[in-house]
Amino acid sequence: MFTGIIEKTGVVSSLEGKKLTLQARFHKISLGESVAVNGCCLTVVSKKEGRLVFDLSEETLQKTNLGQLKKGSKVNLERSLRAGDHLGGHFVLGHVDAVGKIISLKRLKSSLIMIVSFPQDLRPYMVEKGSVAVDGISLTLYNLEKTSFKVSIIPHTETYTSLHQKKAGDFVNLEADILAKYVQGLILKGKGW
Repeated sequence: MFTGIIEKTGVVSSLEGKKLTLQARFHKISLGESVAVNGCCLTVVSKKEGRLVFDLSEETLQKTNLGQLKKGSKVNLERSLRAGDHLGGHFVLGHVDAVGKIISLKRLKSSLIMIVSFPQDLRPYMVEKGSVAVDGISLTLYNLEKTSFKVSIIPHTETYTSLHQKKAGDFVNLEADILAKYVQGLILKGKGW
């Protein structure tokens, strides 16, 4: 489980077949440890000096933006929560629900407004002023439409995540709030699904 509060960014060294190698330094990271890469929970399978290696499954390549990464791409990184850790964002599982597309970016004095489109089947899990993880970043969505929402990015978040490199047309990983998923699941169960 994660919080959507990005610890650091990494840089793609290579993406060869189903192996992703990142330049990223973490203090005392272990083999087998879970790390959210752009919001997708991956397992560290190898570590070398300042490099982490992850295996990518077919499902991961099909359902996330990780297969589109190029050498030099910046990615958001967060280690999984441990018992007793501070929960600063919202509960994020690292299970990407869909890939969205940045429709537009508009710079204001104190923030960056981003409009993101999403597949219509994700709509039941989106809640006005609710939480959404965008490339692993815990954000509050608003101006929720049938297939799009807005988020406001403060300068700190823009600076310390990969968002400062994003542009209209880029694809982002989306994870809806787990609480909305549970509520929707209970409603459907009550209807005999």
